[in-house]
Amino acid sequence: MPFIQIVEYETDRADEIDAAMRSSMEQAGSEPGFTRLAHTQDRDNPRRYLTIVEFPSYEDAMANSEKPETGEMAAQLASLCTSGPRFHNLDVVLNVP
Repeated sequence: MPFIQIVEYETDRADEIDAAMRSSMEQAGSEPGFTRLAHTQDRDNPRRYLTIVEFPSYEDAMANSEKPETGEMAAQLASLCTSGPRFHNLDVVLNVP
């Protein structure tokens, strides 16, 4: 069953977070550990962002979370936030392409 994690946060340093995310994905190369990633900005609150990451399964998400580089990225993200990050862990119960 697919699994989605949403990371919600606010920041005044969006450019630095974007650069860190891009660098992290480049380092991951052809094996990022996730199926899809969307980095979004709230139209009603431009300081609020949500990163939506889809994994093939909960187990794959947890294996990705255990990687040292994931922990480093999470710590870097937290240091650039004015609020959060807050993590939402979601099992996909319906998926319509």
